[in-house]
Amino acid sequence: MYTIKVKFEQRGLEPVILNNIKADQSLLEVCLHNGIELHHNCGAVCACSTCHLYVEDGMHLLEDLSDKEEDFIDRAVNPRINSRLGCQCVLQEGSVGEVSITIPDQTQFLGE
Repeated sequence: MYTIKVKFEQRGLEPVILNNIKADQSLLEVCLHNGIELHHNCGAVCACSTCHLYVEDGMHLLEDLSDKEEDFIDRAVNPRINSRLGCQCVLQEGSVGEVSITIPDQTQFLGE
């Protein structure tokens, strides 16, 4: 089981701690199942960059960055060294721990 700590760059949103999160889910799925808005214009198939987020801690608990994901991160708004796509950050089976993420301001995207 995982604990996911979520911070937001968007004004007015307070940090959230999600406990007892099962493995083999993407961070996008975890966010959506817990009422946290994270855009995913391509339907979570690694074909855009709208589910872009920052992994602050726990990167070793996620599946490795693929070349395809890296290409789309380059297209994201304000990419950083710890940037990932939420749809590609799958919590590894057989591990437990804490992952801390920051979600960029989602008001910059129109539609879904």
